[in-house]
Amino acid sequence: MSVPPFSVLDLAPVASGSTSAQALRNTLDLARHAEALGYHRYWLAEHHNMPGIASSATAVLIGQVAAATERMRIGSGGVMLPNHAPMVVAEQFGTLEALYPGRIDLGLGRAPGTDQATARALRRSPDALSVDDFPEQVAELRGYFHPDSSVTPAAGNEPPVWLLGSSGYSARLAGLLGLPFAFAHHFSAENTLPALHLYRESFRPSPALERPYAMIAVSVTAAESDERARELAAPQALSFLRLRQGRPGPLPTPEEAAAHPYTPLEREIIRARMDSQVVGGPDTVRRQMDALIEQTAADEVMVTTQVYDHADRVRSYELLAELYGLRTEAVASAR
Repeated sequence: MSVPPFSVLDLAPVASGSTSAQALRNTLDLARHAEALGYHRYWLAEHHNMPGIASSATAVLIGQVAAATERMRIGSGGVMLPNHAPMVVAEQFGTLEALYPGRIDLGLGRAPGTDQATARALRRSPDALSVDDFPEQVAELRGYFHPDSSVTPAAGNEPPVWLLGSSGYSARLAGLLGLPFAFAHHFSAENTLPALHLYRESFRPSPALERPYAMIAVSVTAAESDERARELAAPQALSFLRLRQGRPGPLPTPEEAAAHPYTPLEREIIRARMDSQVVGGPDTVRRQMDALIEQTAADEVMVTTQVYDHADRVRSYELLAELYGLRTEAVASAR
């Protein structure tokens, strides 16, 4: 089996007892490690009003990560376009592309990525919250990058545009527009294969892309053994459970996750969530990842790892890079 490029999706997790400042420093550290390990691109996710996620000012953080690295592509996974005026997004990413030419990606999503009250605070108008005009927003945004546009520095500085999705809507739109597509397998696994099929079936070649290019985002927790990996993954599961219950907070400690008095319903919610994740020692991770890559025929895999201790998160990415020889692959492709 040929090895697709592997990339990183980072939410800048804020651990219990830590701070958002430390989470952002951890992001810069992980980005440097990821580049050295041979990961292809590094994306930051936009979320708002969530105590456990520090990547809300996505464009600002992308600039910092790009400055801290040299070769890796850096981008948004993604900018939730209904939250923003398209012209402002064009100015931000035109600036980033001008500063770091050929290294910036602009991934776009159609969901607010937050609650309606926060979305209203971001856009200041309830009339701007609809996701139904997403295609028009995308077209408006891309128009600002045209060389004849008067929007500086967006004009002539368009980074590659991706559409992100967790259902068939963005999959079909990405295909019709001839754009690369990234699917959120990590939280919508039941829709992965239908969405990828829809994307490939509806794809029309464009100046941006000649043939379909599909990336899947996968939650991976790799450790020295299956047992250790399950321990490391438990805080993320508890964090997801609290989010579902309307009680978002910082990423819990492993001890807190182990001591939580789970009800049968909570255990079932967590089981369903964990079924789509890759969690284990090296042999388990390789087996599960190989099966997923073969099943989806993904052109690229984007890995997100949410564990309490930063050193454990770095180690998880190291183990995955070692399993797939990412550093060797990166050196060979650069020649």
